[in-house]
Amino acid sequence: MEDFDKLRKNVRSLIYLVILLTVAAVLLIVFFMNGGGKKTQTDVLPSAVDSSQFKSVSLDDATDLWMPPSEDVLQKLEKEKVEQINYGKEIIANTAKYFGPQGSISKITNGMNCQNCHLEAGTKPYGNNYSAVYTTYPKYRPRSGKIEDIYKRVTDCFERSLNGKAPAKGSKEMEAIVSYINFLGTNVQEGKHAKGSGIYELNFLDRAADPSKGKPIYLAKCVSCHKEDGSGIKSEDKITYQYPPLWGANAYNTGAGLYRLSRFAGYIKANMPFGASYQAPQLTDEEAWDIAAYVNSMPHPSKDISKDWPKIEEKIFDHPFGPYADGFSEKQHKFGPFAAIKKLQKTVKQNAGRG
Repeated sequence: MEDFDKLRKNVRSLIYLVILLTVAAVLLIVFFMNGGGKKTQTDVLPSAVDSSQFKSVSLDDATDLWMPPSEDVLQKLEKEKVEQINYGKEIIANTAKYFGPQGSISKITNGMNCQNCHLEAGTKPYGNNYSAVYTTYPKYRPRSGKIEDIYKRVTDCFERSLNGKAPAKGSKEMEAIVSYINFLGTNVQEGKHAKGSGIYELNFLDRAADPSKGKPIYLAKCVSCHKEDGSGIKSEDKITYQYPPLWGANAYNTGAGLYRLSRFAGYIKANMPFGASYQAPQLTDEEAWDIAAYVNSMPHPSKDISKDWPKIEEKIFDHPFGPYADGFSEKQHKFGPFAAIKKLQKTVKQNAGRG
């Protein structure tokens, strides 16, 4: 009888073991059928735009895009001129070293470098380069309602993008900056814009750019350089920025050119994230617009722009502050859609030309 009870217990234990093994096998099968622990779509930060099928295509296949004058051209100039131009380039690349909060000459800017916006010291195609400055200034600018020279243009950058003050006209530093910018345009025909100049003009969306869609894309693709709070990353010297702040106290202010959405979106499309270029963009058009909307919806230092756009009818379509001469809202002027605004402005201008 004892032997029978033992046998019965052994059989029962064996049955339990078989059941446990079967359940374990079923769970393993289900586990691997669902990706073996890999993140599913719901685990991944949601993207406002499905760019999984995005194919990087060059924004401009032209073989004659502007390139800066060569070192050989520079060295043919007089020694003093070469030194002045090189000093100007140095200031453009490391502005904060001279004029930032720890500046060796004066403490008059937010700590950003001109190069943080004008990539590769203003020489990168579609990187907000300086190629067209020398050939198009002096010129009338509707924002001020006046004829402006290059000194005024440089001053605007210091006051708006660097949220500070500019070195005085006639100073060694201002003259060096202007000399460098002028040199970069010496291979461009007077009055012309070379191919690849300035910022890439991105096609309009048929909807408004959306900060809520831009945020997850920013978190997925931009934080490694600009950080989640938009504060950027300083260089090793802790004086200049390697990757600039995009919002907050040390960012460009509300009067800066990149605070206009079309400018910022085109800049992002051709240059961001790190490693992207006009030849190999990494973002869809929608992603670029939405990231720009997110960044420019965050806090920026304010700028007194009460004297900007004295002729209200000349105000640009994406200037984000009213009043306006048209019937579109301030929100639409900031985020779009822009096509209807641009169309109306074109019609008004054409009618005025006939008058």
